[in-house]
Amino acid sequence: MMKPLKLFGMVIFWGLLSPTQGVLSGLSCAVSRRAMQQVLSDTIIQNELLQKHLQGLVLPNMMSDGGLLNSAITITGLHLERSRMPMLSMELLPGIGMQLVISVRLDLSGNCLTDLLSEVIVISLDVTITTNIKCSSFESGAVQVIADDCFCVLGAVRIKLLPGLLSLSVHDTVLSHLTATLPGLLCPVIDTVFNVVNIQLLSTLDVVIPVGLKGTVHYHLAGPPFTSGSSLMMDLDGTIQEMGGSIIPHDSYASALPWLPSKLLIIGMRQSFLSSMLTLVLQIQPHTFPCSSEAFSGANQLRDSITALYPTGCTNCPAASTLSIRVESVGSPILLLEPNKATVELSVLLQVFIKHRDGSIINLLLLKADLSLNVRLSISRSSLMLAFSLGRLSLFLQSSDIGISDISNLKPHLFKLLVETYMPILNAAAASGIPLPNVFRIPLITGEIKILLGILLISM
Repeated sequence: MMKPLKLFGMVIFWGLLSPTQGVLSGLSCAVSRRAMQQVLSDTIIQNELLQKHLQGLVLPNMMSDGGLLNSAITITGLHLERSRMPMLSMELLPGIGMQLVISVRLDLSGNCLTDLLSEVIVISLDVTITTNIKCSSFESGAVQVIADDCFCVLGAVRIKLLPGLLSLSVHDTVLSHLTATLPGLLCPVIDTVFNVVNIQLLSTLDVVIPVGLKGTVHYHLAGPPFTSGSSLMMDLDGTIQEMGGSIIPHDSYASALPWLPSKLLIIGMRQSFLSSMLTLVLQIQPHTFPCSSEAFSGANQLRDSITALYPTGCTNCPAASTLSIRVESVGSPILLLEPNKATVELSVLLQVFIKHRDGSIINLLLLKADLSLNVRLSISRSSLMLAFSLGRLSLFLQSSDIGISDISNLKPHLFKLLVETYMPILNAAAASGIPLPNVFRIPLITGEIKILLGILLISM
């Protein structure tokens, strides 16, 4: 039996403590049994981690006094020449954890002394190693991991003496000693391999990822993982931090992921978390545009419409030929997720002004514009990509230095202004996307997106 392991933060293979009811998080993950088996097989077998740690395996000497009818036998220097055809399978045990089964063929060689005749002995055997991985507690990032019930089952054993004939007594001696000694040698090897795997895979669940040059998001576990019969479930949270050091909060909450049986991996991202990510992504400096046809196609119509709004007899109304427009975002964007639909609510201030040579400014209009943006979502390079288009626009007059009071005719022109000048700036700011955690190194290059009420599902 393996000794219990007390590892801080090691939460890759743990059993069911309790479902994450009440655990507050920004996103959830469900990794299917098939994906977990592939991840473990790639890490342990394909990367030759098991084979590497089996190298140097040396068995104790075997001795038999022979008895009345058989010769005394001594086998020394028995060591592993190579391991072949390793295979891994696993099962998720609801309420318990995970059972891993590793099968491998071991080729051993050593020296066999029989009746004072020394010969080379070659042993090839199939062995199956089974172990259960469980978690007994999770508190403040400390996880009590217990790897127990490790046992080995020997399959076919093939023995050759070079040169010479195999006697029944040699076969019995080898089989008896291997049955007694191999579990004590192989289970610690499996223990070491799992420790390495835990460290490698843990890094994917506790990672700080830059968000362009604006800040970082720190993905980390929000509670203990748990197993069902079909998947390993995890709740993660993301700490969103601006480059200057301020943390952008989000309202975390619990929600269940729907089960999609054909998928390898499901990531559910919650509406509040994504809104806070957009607060970081869409940090845009105010932009000023000349009201000219070079800036946007409706400039002439906008100037004419504003001039038409001048109050009758206005003595301080300047010519509109040198209008400038300043756009500044205010507040934080809010992402709204509805079935099959994602929108972003964003507010900006529109300042229509004229700046004189002496530096003085006349604000013809100061408007608050509430934008409703349609969002097209996709997955690329392990990031959630967003593309915005302007859906609706609501305008509210804040002030006017020259007494303009009716802005109803300006909406079509300002809509065109925002589409042609401000939307490209928003899309450029979001061009790098929202980075996603690379859970267990499962490549998230492309994925299917499904939008439900309050939650975005990414699956592959």
